[in-house]
Amino acid sequence: MIKTNGSYGLPLWLLWLAALLGAPVQAETPAILVLGDSLSAAYGIPAEQGWVSLLQRRLAERGFPHRVVNASISGDTTSGGLSRLPAALTRDRPTIVIVELGANDGLRGQPLMAMTANLARIIELSQQAGAQVMLTEMRIPPNYGPLYTQKFQATFSELAKRHDITLIPFLLEGVAGNPALIQEDGLHPRTNAQPRILDNVWPVLEPVLK
Repeated sequence: MIKTNGSYGLPLWLLWLAALLGAPVQAETPAILVLGDSLSAAYGIPAEQGWVSLLQRRLAERGFPHRVVNASISGDTTSGGLSRLPAALTRDRPTIVIVELGANDGLRGQPLMAMTANLARIIELSQQAGAQVMLTEMRIPPNYGPLYTQKFQATFSELAKRHDITLIPFLLEGVAGNPALIQEDGLHPRTNAQPRILDNVWPVLEPVLK
C-alpha cells in the first residue's frame, strides 16, 4: 500500500489525474450481457416490460450492483449472435453472459451441428473474456419430427456439461403453450408472461451473482 501524507490510500497524483481525466477511481459496475433473440428483445411488447428489463429492477431491489446490457435482436440466430459477440464483449466487458439463442435455428430447421458449433464458440469467446456463461435451454414444437426436436433440446444440456457452465432450464417453462401468456402468433410471450420468465431465470442466476 502506498503511504500518502501520513495515511494509506491512493497517491495524490493518481487522484489528481483521475479528476483531470474524469475517470472514476472506484471499480467499474459489473455487467450482465444478455445475448438473445426476440424472447429477450421483448418482441411485441414495450421494452421496459420485458424480462430483461425486469431483471435490472430486481437486481436493484435485491441490492446487487450489476447493470444489465440487453444485446438481443428479434429474429437472431446463433450465427448472428456469434458475429455480434466480440464487439459486445469489448464494449461492455461483462462478468456474466446469458446466452439465449437457438430457437430461430430450430424453427428454420437448420443443421444442429452448425448451431452447436456456433454456441460452443460463443461460450468459448465469453470465457476467454473472463465472463461466467449461462446457457438457456430452448425447445421447438414437435411438428419438426421427434428425432430433430429431441436432439435440439439435448444440445443445450450437452454444451453446458462439455464447457462446465450453468444451464438455465427451459426459458418458457410454464409459459409456452398457454394462450393466456402467448401472443397471437403462438410463439412470443405476452407482457403478463415476463415475470414468469424472470422467475425461471432468477433461481439459477442468483447463486452466480453471490
